[in-house]
Amino acid sequence: MATDTTTVAPPGLPSGADRVGRRPALRRDGRFAGIFLAPSLGGLALFTLFPTAMALAISLFDWPVFGERKFLGIDNYTQLLNDPVFRRVVLNTALFVVLYVPLNLVVSLGLAVWVGPKIRGRQAFRVLFFIPVMTPMVANVMVWRLLFQPGGLIDTSLESWFGINAPNFLGSSTWAMPAVVAMSIWQGFGYNFLVFSAALDQVPQSQLESAQIDGAGPFQRFRYVTWPMITPSIFFATTMTLITSFQVFVQPFILTQGGPGVATQTIVMFVYNQGWQFLTMGLASAAGWVLFVIIMAVTAIQFAGQRRWVQYDV
Repeated sequence: MATDTTTVAPPGLPSGADRVGRRPALRRDGRFAGIFLAPSLGGLALFTLFPTAMALAISLFDWPVFGERKFLGIDNYTQLLNDPVFRRVVLNTALFVVLYVPLNLVVSLGLAVWVGPKIRGRQAFRVLFFIPVMTPMVANVMVWRLLFQPGGLIDTSLESWFGINAPNFLGSSTWAMPAVVAMSIWQGFGYNFLVFSAALDQVPQSQLESAQIDGAGPFQRFRYVTWPMITPSIFFATTMTLITSFQVFVQPFILTQGGPGVATQTIVMFVYNQGWQFLTMGLASAAGWVLFVIIMAVTAIQFAGQRRWVQYDV
């Protein structure tokens, strides 16, 4: 007896003929996708991947802007590790990050909680707090420089009110970094403020009201209801703030020029000085790669630790 060997596709799956017919369409869709992605991929390769690879290659050379280039291997990295100025610069950057990131998050989250749905004029507050982010940073830094300098608003206010003079914020190795941090917090907290404000708006009011009916106070409602729901936004804000804080440049460059001495010089300032003042591109590229490795390591630690406190399934 003859048997029927025709293969029937399971329900819900295309038959063999249908799959063969779909292959040209998939290839055509892939070509169109490639055409649309080409500009972005070309820009990524030209302006990100190629410069990154070139920086790594240059970091292995004695690469003056003018003159003969000489292969050094890892000597530039060895020189950086043995350079007391670079070690101080790394510590300055770490100090800025340690001071700036927690204060930025606390200020922005605190203001976001305060500007809640029950506050009148909350949209006006949102615009007001975000203005420093939109204002050119150079202009903001120049205004703060006028505030901090001797004879500025802070100094004259303290003298007229209390009869004392303010410290020389920008000329003191003790006060220079706190001054840079204070200005940076004012400049940058508005972005995280909007992130947290949007996250708080997504917390169901019904759950907060239920917790209040059960006797939970304001702190308990925030700790056990609000906090778990906004942890993804806190993780995002923390990660982005950490990355940008390691790359701080404009604030210390204009406020203090890295001084007094090297008290406020950061890694990006060190890269700028080595590359464009001393014209030692090899050493500048090596310092840039050290910064890249630091940022990648800190970001990896952030992502590895998020499972312990970030709750996505609340």
